[in-house]
Amino acid sequence: MRSIEDDVRASRLRALPQYLFEALAETRRRKEADGIEVIDLSIGDPDIGAPPAALDALKTHADDRRLHRYTPHFAVETFNQAAAEWMKDRFGVKLDPALEIVPLLGTKEGIAHLPLAVLDTGQVALVPDPAYPVYARGVLLAGGEVHLMPLREDSAFLADTGMIGEVRPRLVYVNYPNNPTSAVADSAFYAGLVAAARESGTLVANDAAYSEIAFGDYRSPSVLEVPGGTDVAVEFHSFSKTFSMAGWRLGFAAGNRRIIGALRVLKSNMDSGAFGPILMAGVAVLKSGWDRHREILREYEVRRNLLLEGLGACGIDYHRSPATLYIWAKVPGGRSSMDFAESLLDEAGILVAPGIGFGEKGEGYFRMSVTCPTDEVRRAAERMREVSGDWKN
Repeated sequence: MRSIEDDVRASRLRALPQYLFEALAETRRRKEADGIEVIDLSIGDPDIGAPPAALDALKTHADDRRLHRYTPHFAVETFNQAAAEWMKDRFGVKLDPALEIVPLLGTKEGIAHLPLAVLDTGQVALVPDPAYPVYARGVLLAGGEVHLMPLREDSAFLADTGMIGEVRPRLVYVNYPNNPTSAVADSAFYAGLVAAARESGTLVANDAAYSEIAFGDYRSPSVLEVPGGTDVAVEFHSFSKTFSMAGWRLGFAAGNRRIIGALRVLKSNMDSGAFGPILMAGVAVLKSGWDRHREILREYEVRRNLLLEGLGACGIDYHRSPATLYIWAKVPGGRSSMDFAESLLDEAGILVAPGIGFGEKGEGYFRMSVTCPTDEVRRAAERMREVSGDWKN
């Protein structure tokens, strides 16, 4: 007989490895408990803070008692309209706010729940490798089968859309600008993706969390821009990254109305929506313009350049990209990514994300984030130089 002292987790949970960023947070806590100062470059958690428009709207609407109840329909309608207008202004995509937009409790929630809405047990999802771990975890928790789609440096870390015709999956995840590799995709890539998906009857989920984290003249396209995009695809947009509102837990999915409808039905059975004042803060941010956003990007670019200079001084190669919060670099000296990350933490007090945490094809790389105060980033670059020794690729 099984007792309460046994592992109470369901088999589907026991089958999952520890979540990468939970493990990294535990590592940081242990080091800090030992009195070691840790500069954390491991996670994309924006440190700059929410826009004033969000704070002002939250304060204003916090006193509206209508918004203290289960999320009222007028708040959802207002948010959906603002999101649709933002998509039209940014990408030229016309969407029906009532049928082709759904608010999310952060895009992580929507990405993880999507397989429950569209996959039957045993159906296949194509998932990039390396990738944000939530894609595969959501598929596995829904009883789906994960088929990995390698992202290779010699292909600029672009997914091979030819695999869609070979595997004929029910669902395919893509993510550009990409986490963890920082790679970008152009409209031609999305056109090929949509054509392959239409041919095989595959649903497309594009995680566009980093579409607005771009430097210089680069502007990320949307899968929904290309002809036929809304026939097969949904796209996820994140307030966490775009507007430095990670703790607010707000995002939205946009695109194909059948997929959006399925996700809305699932969510109606699993959650009761975002807090009304937070939705109204999201509306304010979507309508507030981009002046502060440009200032944030300039700060991120300063940090990125400091880290790139530090890596170059240490003889470490990295993927050159005009987008994302991340730097994807090669582990020096032929070591494993975990071994390198542990030694960097022990020797320099710098916490990075080992590439193996993003999948088997992430081995040999590590990821650094620029969501850390600039002075700390500068010190991290200096510490790397001090301990680099004979690091060579």
